[in-house]
Amino acid sequence: MIHALFVINRSGGLIYSKDFSGQTAQLSSNEALIFAGTFHGIHALASRVSPALKGGAARDMGIQSIDTKGFRLHCYQTPTGLKFLAVTDLLRTSLADVLARVYRLYCDYALKNP
Repeated sequence: MIHALFVINRSGGLIYSKDFSGQTAQLSSNEALIFAGTFHGIHALASRVSPALKGGAARDMGIQSIDTKGFRLHCYQTPTGLKFLAVTDLLRTSLADVLARVYRLYCDYALKNP
């Protein structure tokens, strides 16, 4: 189950946040902005210090998921630098295909809308 979804732009600003479950603690708008900026910084540092796939055609991926005792945080970074974050339960092991589909929907409805 997806509990929450966040969209972060390439400079670390929060574009969108939505809570899909009443079971999680509600973040205030200030807390959501702090979360987005903090994750963006950690993601940038992780992609810079990663020894795998330096240079070449492959872009640095940074953090793809973070596991905790109570939830799993999934990150999908697009070629343009947008980050789609999903907070799920621990049963979901991979969410890259779902977040890629969310990105395609975002492109179709948000970016192509005149």
